Amino acid sequence: MSRIRLGLVGAGIFMHDAHVPSLLRLADQFEIVAVYSRSQASAARLAERLPQPVSIFTDYAALLADQAVEAVLIVLPIPVMPGYVAQALAAGKHVISEKPIAVDLDSARRLLDEYAGRGGQIWMVGENWRYESAFVQAAKLVRGGVIGAPVTCHWAAYTPVTPQSKYYGSAWRESGEVRGGYLLDGGVHHAAGLRMVVGEIVEVSATVRQVAAHLPPADTLAAQLRFANGAVGTYLATYAVAGPWPPYLYVVGEKGALRMQRGEIEITIGGKTEVQKCNKFDGVELELAAFAAAVHTGQPHANPPEEALRDLAVIDALLRSAASGRSLPVDR
Repeated sequence: MSRIRLGLVGAGIFMHDAHVPSLLRLADQFEIVAVYSRSQASAARLAERLPQPVSIFTDYAALLADQAVEAVLIVLPIPVMPGYVAQALAAGKHVISEKPIAVDLDSARRLLDEYAGRGGQIWMVGENWRYESAFVQAAKLVRGGVIGAPVTCHWAAYTPVTPQSKYYGSAWRESGEVRGGYLLDGGVHHAAGLRMVVGEIVEVSATVRQVAAHLPPADTLAAQLRFANGAVGTYLATYAVAGPWPPYLYVVGEKGALRMQRGEIEITIGGKTEVQKCNKFDGVELELAAFAAAVHTGQPHANPPEEALRDLAVIDALLRSAASGRSLPVDR
């Protein structure tokens, strides 16, 4: 089976730290042939990480016109991502783009409309949590009835973001131009995990505030959730605290309980607790492998854009609820 000829679009931290190492481990499935960045220097630095010479582009249209590139991996700031995805789809390229799918639901739906009917063309939105071992295993346990029907759940994510954090220095993060800020950027991860393990979220009631002056427009959220299966839950997230404390999900069912961190699951039934260890942070590599399989064979994968739209819809409802002071349904 031939390797997928891949163009890398964006030369930021997550491309360097997560995607390139994963792609190099998947060298039997991907051949990186091109790198794009608006900055020639940034593109050249990324190209130096690669084991073979690649074409370097500062003109995105030129990369898309290159017949040597059959797929693109797009890792760019949230405000500009949809435009780059739309151009790649129009050029007939297979696309894997980082989450979130877009800054808002209208933009996301326009992208889905553009993608509709493109038979054989793959677009994956890179939500690595859907491939992380702990989430996959926890979902199997809960959906398999091990703890009985879910009754309640609690998700807590306390993640300090200081001005010295490596992900902080982007202009779009500092400006507050993205609605919800980190609550959107990190929140779609949390929505994906909750939906995957517990079930579809149908109604929310939220309070949002900004605690840290350097984290506009908001950095802290507390919410109540109602799920389609009848379960109720709470969701707490803040980026304005010291720490870190590992995020965890606690699900209580009619027969027992499950507590999950990204590297470990505890199942408690009848007073007895079993601990299952899971691989940490393996989701990026596994989703890239799933993207390759989808391109080669059409094999279904866990990250179609419709799932990313549903993740975004949860965060949209939380932010609208906080603004209105009312419980609101999640837009379907």
